[in-house]
Amino acid sequence: MKYRRLGRSDLNVSVLGIGTYQYGGEWGKTFSQEEVTEILSMGMDNGVNLIDAAECYGDHLAETLIGNAIREKREKWILLTKFGHHFLPNFGREQIWDVKGVSEQLEASLKALKTDYIDIYMFHSPTNDQMLNDDLFAFLQKAKERGLIRSIGLSLKPAVDDNAFQTNYAASHGIDVIEVQYNRLDTKPETLVFPICKENDLGIIARVPLASGLLSGKYSADHEFPKDDCRSVQDHEYLKNRIIKADEIKRKEVPDGVPMSEWAMAWTVRTTAVSAFVAGFKSREQLESGINAVNLSMVP
Repeated sequence: MKYRRLGRSDLNVSVLGIGTYQYGGEWGKTFSQEEVTEILSMGMDNGVNLIDAAECYGDHLAETLIGNAIREKREKWILLTKFGHHFLPNFGREQIWDVKGVSEQLEASLKALKTDYIDIYMFHSPTNDQMLNDDLFAFLQKAKERGLIRSIGLSLKPAVDDNAFQTNYAASHGIDVIEVQYNRLDTKPETLVFPICKENDLGIIARVPLASGLLSGKYSADHEFPKDDCRSVQDHEYLKNRIIKADEIKRKEVPDGVPMSEWAMAWTVRTTAVSAFVAGFKSREQLESGINAVNLSMVP
């Protein structure tokens, strides 16, 4: 495994992180505790130390599965989880950004993860109004002083102009880590976010490295996702156009003999500007693909 410093958080993270949105039940599969434990154990055995979660991945369901899986080896992991959304059925979310609500979310996350501290506690794709809250920042700083969290992070909305404003604001308000949707189909962060992070020593984590599976190379333009898959509620033409673009990338850029999914994950960390990528592995085989990606020569 390869490791990189996560900006001014000074955490040393594996280049590969395990995302856990899929464990919340909104990706066409329900995961058992045994399955989650096997995947995380395999990750740990191969040097992975970063887990990315959120309170709304199944109303703390993913966090609970993670907590059960790693409770005896908590010290070997860097746990990242997020706040701001309360899970509702049918891909719904309730926005919760007041201090009382976030305090309750933090308590629930600690309980679900079966830990007394969270390494990175992250704003989950807030609007400007939701983020610009002095009382909330004061609460987070106090939680940091109490040892409940080690670093504060910000997960940005995908590719919007506000990303630059929020990243600048984060740099001056005690945030250490930026998580951003970054992959071969979504490259705007290179100009909107990365320069600000470099200037302020903010760590960068790339999420959605496979563009929600579209860069896996296995979908055709007419693919229909099942109704229990969150991709089924996305605009059909939008998905179709992205799949067509992904197919073009596969033909023109992916080297012969290299699986597209491995190439796409490696692409996100081909320079050290990005400390790590997080991907939602559904099986040991998919995790093995992620490990292979890290070992490609394009990853320094």
